Amino acid sequence: MHVAHLSLQDFRSYATAEVALGPGVTAFVGPNGQGKTNLVEAIGYVASHGSHRAATDAPLVRQGAPRAIVRAGVVKDDRKALIELEINPGKANRARLNRSPVPRPREILGMLRTVLFAPEDLALVKGDPGERRRFMDELLTARAPRFAAVRSDYDRVLKQRNALLKSAAAHRRSPGPEVLATLDVWDSHLARTGAELLAGRLELVEALRPLVASAYAALAPSSGAADLHYKSSLGAEELSTDRGRLAEQLLAGVAEARKQELERGVSLVGPHRDELVLRLGELPARGYASHGESWSFALGLRLAAFDLLRADGDDPVLILDDVFAELDAGRRSRLAEMVAPAEQVLITAAVPADVPAELTGGSYTVADGRVVRE
Repeated sequence: MHVAHLSLQDFRSYATAEVALGPGVTAFVGPNGQGKTNLVEAIGYVASHGSHRAATDAPLVRQGAPRAIVRAGVVKDDRKALIELEINPGKANRARLNRSPVPRPREILGMLRTVLFAPEDLALVKGDPGERRRFMDELLTARAPRFAAVRSDYDRVLKQRNALLKSAAAHRRSPGPEVLATLDVWDSHLARTGAELLAGRLELVEALRPLVASAYAALAPSSGAADLHYKSSLGAEELSTDRGRLAEQLLAGVAEARKQELERGVSLVGPHRDELVLRLGELPARGYASHGESWSFALGLRLAAFDLLRADGDDPVLILDDVFAELDAGRRSRLAEMVAPAEQVLITAAVPADVPAELTGGSYTVADGRVVRE
């Protein structure tokens, strides 16, 4: 799988941009602030319908423009597809596949798969649990696009349940039978949708563990062993991936926490409260890992995601956004050797010297809003 062409209209700093791409390595080189990351961000957006730099779509639209359009020509097994996303902040986004509208943008998820590593990924190790939950859920959706609907359903249930709990807490009195009956309904919805999401995460973590350990050992052979552990808000050490059993456990968990939830006005049990614990040796990586170890762990997570997606049948597009400048010579060389075999690697760098010699291929200079092939 690779991107053959990228077309932008009013995306970030670009009024328009047309970039031809192909298999192998392509580097976008230029001073910071010239729009290199905007190009690879657009490709990542086509794959995931989200940005690694912005929580909402509004910053993706060029100032003064009503919308942005991103088109990507994708080649998979010699078959070509044109994917188009129209980004409308505050409104529903639109999608087209081969110039034909699709009912919902999420129906084209999976047409392009990417793995993107950027400086922001240090938050996977050093940031709060929400960063690691997002990592798991985005990878789940990349592997099985149906999880986009699962996540959407769970978020909707959680929002409704929290609104009911908040309203009950604001009245500061025991809720009446109608409120409790409504809460019972939302409890069952949360247990059902939460069980599906939780099972998917548990299966994902078990698949990732050996891949993360291997990638980290290759990047940082002199450090301790890297490991992952899923910590559930249910408190159980061992959880089955049986959906029915998990739904029963979630239902029991919210029942046990109901009094506290009514007092605090928020849902305290469910996948939204879970954590992916990263360990180096016997210690948690968060708070104990050095800067270099944190970089290597974050890279290990992304490389493991790449290996997992590749095992599903296709090489995803690998994007390395301003990565090599942060690595010492040893890690830089080892990373270059690990990613070189990928079908398509897209790199951004401030200067040509930041692109390792092992990664030879096409190059673009990005400056003054122009993308020029070298």
